[in-house]
Amino acid sequence: MNKIIKSQLSVIGYGLLAVGCWFSVSCAEYNETDNFYAAPDPSFVEPYKDLATVKSYIDRSQYPNLKLGATLKVSDFNKQELAHAAAVTNCDNVAFGASLMSGTIVNSKGVMNFLDMSDLLSHVEEIGYEVYGSPLFANANQCDDWLALLTAPIEIPVDYVEGKVVNYNDSTEFHGTVESKAGSASIAKYDNQNCLKIGGQGKVRIIEGFEVDPKAKYTTTFWAKADKDATITAIYFSGNKVNGSGADGKWTFKGGKWTKIVVEAQSAEGETEGYLRIENGRSPVIYIQKVQVGYYPDNHRPQTEQELKDTIDYAINAWCDGLMKINNGRIKSFDLIDEPIDTKSELEGKAGIYDLKHSTEKIFWQDVLGSENYAPVVGKVASEAFETHNGNSADLKFFISETGLEDQKTFESLKYWIGVWEAKGAKIDGINAKLNLIYSEDDSTQQAGKASLDKLLQNLASTGKLIRLSNFDIKYQDATGAYVSADKITDEQRQKLADYYGYVIKSYMSVIPNDKQVGICKGNLADTSDPVGLWAIKAIDTKGTKDWVRTATYKAFCDAFSGK
Repeated sequence: MNKIIKSQLSVIGYGLLAVGCWFSVSCAEYNETDNFYAAPDPSFVEPYKDLATVKSYIDRSQYPNLKLGATLKVSDFNKQELAHAAAVTNCDNVAFGASLMSGTIVNSKGVMNFLDMSDLLSHVEEIGYEVYGSPLFANANQCDDWLALLTAPIEIPVDYVEGKVVNYNDSTEFHGTVESKAGSASIAKYDNQNCLKIGGQGKVRIIEGFEVDPKAKYTTTFWAKADKDATITAIYFSGNKVNGSGADGKWTFKGGKWTKIVVEAQSAEGETEGYLRIENGRSPVIYIQKVQVGYYPDNHRPQTEQELKDTIDYAINAWCDGLMKINNGRIKSFDLIDEPIDTKSELEGKAGIYDLKHSTEKIFWQDVLGSENYAPVVGKVASEAFETHNGNSADLKFFISETGLEDQKTFESLKYWIGVWEAKGAKIDGINAKLNLIYSEDDSTQQAGKASLDKLLQNLASTGKLIRLSNFDIKYQDATGAYVSADKITDEQRQKLADYYGYVIKSYMSVIPNDKQVGICKGNLADTSDPVGLWAIKAIDTKGTKDWVRTATYKAFCDAFSGK
């Protein structure tokens, strides 16, 4: 029995005859058909309708390791609709970019959600398909909230610190600050004692002149009395407004008796001067007897270097164990580290070599592990977790993925760091070079781009590593340097673009040794706003129904892989 998605006839064409026997999915998702024959869909136009699936054109006897990959979102793959069918029938494997990285899977409390990954791995196992693993460690798309929680300062016990005291019973004159033209503040006799008297609309600092610790929480206590029920419109502690329990955050107290008022607050950001200001508004005259302020010092301390290392070791082990448990040995190739090179910072003492990326704002694995230990440590943990959960270490392949390797200095820097890591025992099997290609109608620009590509491939071949090319999307520029969009590109321009795709594929196959070719991964199978796809997205009827239609790039891939 053959099975096929209803909406995929135009994508798959005759090629489904070769996969119908093993393409197993639920009956709810697919039509079941006996002796199925896929007639060409009307949206397939000459000369591309009779082409087979792209991967069928690779000569496996000559290129046994070469595989064509596709990049999809996990959600698009798990829907098992058009993008899924195009990838599975035309490509050898699929990659999911950031979708399977820790930033997507691990929440702020360290809970790991592998439901989508579990679904897709069950499906690929069922149909005999292959996944190229998302980067295990990187600087972007990481579980930053969880790492911030794990590495946060540790709470410690602290003692209350007595601060400044002002007893207006002992004062004969008020020397404090009045911050309003209206109102008044003075020392007056009240209840047979001296007190600070604050008139209506007064904005008065009732205690001031001490330094504040911006991390400390201060407790200010003062005794207040008014002849009638009174309202303090606002209270500010060192620039930070502190709300009371009354309406609109006001502070209220009953008239006729002394009332203890307690204000707890930190100072406003950037404030170093300590004070407490009350704003009387239109309330009756308020009398202040005694003010005192103290604080609890910051009850946190930074983690020690060893504590931080232990914390990060825990995070690495937890992440790798969780991932590899779900993986269960099914994904065998991963980017171990993604884009580690900082092209804005040279390594101290190594002229011409870029440093790794570092951060003072969030946790980067290498900042705790040390740059030289980064790959050795994470690689060892990931390998052990792979083996623990039914993986065969002989099958496991680790790549370092990097962008911008057309730049000689970036390439040499990556090569340097790989050497450092391998000298410390890291397992690094290959390089995943992320491409950023453009076809230009300006001949000098185009020739420079081709020369840069040729040099990149030669450099990659010289490493002796397994080589994978990813992000294989080529944008199109006209002679002025303006990008040509997918809806504006002409057939002639599309053919030029297709020819360049073919050039890249054939260059890779000829420059990289056969036993080091592990694949080329397409960034987008169908056009985006740019004409990057093997398929264009076209309206096929007056109702606005859209379908994927093979482009000249589809044929270019088939021809290049077949050696034409």
